[in-house]
Amino acid sequence: MTDHAKIVNQLRALVLLSQTEEQIARTRVTQARTDAVRRELTQNADNAAERTRLITAELRELGGVPDVVTPVVGRLSAVLKATFEQAEPIEEALLQDLSLEHQLHDRATYLKVLGQAAGLAKVERLAEGLIRAHEATIEWLTVVLAEEALGGPAALQATPFQQVAGVAARAANAPYRFVANRVNEALDTAQQRRQRVGDELGQVAGRASTLTDAVRETLTVGRAATLRRAERIARREGNRTAADAAKAAREELGDVSADELPVKGYDSLSTSDAAKAAKALREPHDIRVLIRYEETHKNRASVISAAQVALAAVAKEAVGVEN
Repeated sequence: MTDHAKIVNQLRALVLLSQTEEQIARTRVTQARTDAVRRELTQNADNAAERTRLITAELRELGGVPDVVTPVVGRLSAVLKATFEQAEPIEEALLQDLSLEHQLHDRATYLKVLGQAAGLAKVERLAEGLIRAHEATIEWLTVVLAEEALGGPAALQATPFQQVAGVAARAANAPYRFVANRVNEALDTAQQRRQRVGDELGQVAGRASTLTDAVRETLTVGRAATLRRAERIARREGNRTAADAAKAAREELGDVSADELPVKGYDSLSTSDAAKAAKALREPHDIRVLIRYEETHKNRASVISAAQVALAAVAKEAVGVEN
């Protein structure tokens, strides 16, 4: 196959993948946690559309037959992806997004070398622009995944289906099941950390069962009261693991008091001071607790955004990305 034919084939593939990338970005807009992320995703989608236009123009200039089917296929691919990923946890959907970006980046790199070999400077410049764009998106997705790995909340929110897929029964209207699952997760973590098996795990599981029964009896009291009572019962029984799991459930739901926050006197701070304090946090757990509290009680966009910036900084450090 001649270099010219290879270039045309890669341009066709890039058009299809870029169309898919654009549509995925537009579907992700609805999952954005903040207005800033929403604007960024909208801009990403617009940039992908512009890249599609530039690639198509170069394809026509090289004598490629205009393709009216490819854009439709690209949109269909994105719709199918968005449909199937509803049955997957959010991290799996993001990993697929990342895989798409790597494929786009690698094809653009291949196209650049083909352009160099064929002496087509315009193709080479186009490829270089594509490489830069996809490098930036790869970095962004890597950081978002790192935020999720650190406990989030990440820049993107899981859909209701993805929340169910990610943590089987973590439903706010069934807190006793939610706590039971969190206890099981805590038990697994404790087992790995302490490298113990058998009797110890069985003993803790037995206590967790007692906790679950106690929580089930208090369902009518309400979610916050249920979780707090579960925590008290567990601590009274000396089951620290289960108590910590109940507390973690409260924190994730935003059911914490101001004195439990990592910032002293938080409720007395002005919006600007609260944002400054949030941005100074460095522990993922502290950031997560503050964001959940803010979303549940005050919902100040500037404070939440500041906390997200802090979490992104920690995530970038974790994956070796320079700020």
